[in-house]
Amino acid sequence: MSDITIYIKQDCPYCAAAKQHYTDQGKDFEEVDINATPGAKDKVLELTGGQRIVPVIVEDGKVTAGFGGG
Repeated sequence: MSDITIYIKQDCPYCAAAKQHYTDQGKDFEEVDINATPGAKDKVLELTGGQRIVPVIVEDGKVTAGFGGG
């Protein structure tokens, strides 16, 4: 299992950029589509303190809301 989880929604350019960033670094990650995975939206709200933002990246227990580039 990966130590990186990226909560995404389809057609989100920031989500695509985050996934590409980790792919370019050769890091494996778990991708969770918040619209296709039951309970994922609630988990994102919990992780972000109520912010409705994607991507949400959880890496080694550290939560990052949003992605601004590599």
